[in-house]
Amino acid sequence: MKPSDRTDRARHLRQEQTEAERKLWSIVRGRKLSGYKFRRQVPIDRYIADFVCLDARLVVELDGGHHSEQADYDAGRTEVLEACGFRVIRFWNREILNRQSVVGDTILRELLTSR
Repeated sequence: MKPSDRTDRARHLRQEQTEAERKLWSIVRGRKLSGYKFRRQVPIDRYIADFVCLDARLVVELDGGHHSEQADYDAGRTEVLEACGFRVIRFWNREILNRQSVVGDTILRELLTSR
């Protein structure tokens, strides 16, 4: 996929968020976690990362039910993102929907360990 295609795809994904993505965005947007800025649907290498804090070099990925069937793909994706200098943490959609405060606390801990 060409860079311009990835950018167009990222824009589309930002407009068509899932419920879990909307919930996570409400947790991290507006520098709510110790002043760290997050962006959503960010092209990195050949992938589009769900949520990224560039300052902390942290990628937060959300996994729906179909991800249990694509573990190899996700592992390869994580490997590429890590090779680009990012740490990657993953949450299941149901974690975001049912345990928002725990997810927020976990992300904050990851951010603070990057200092």
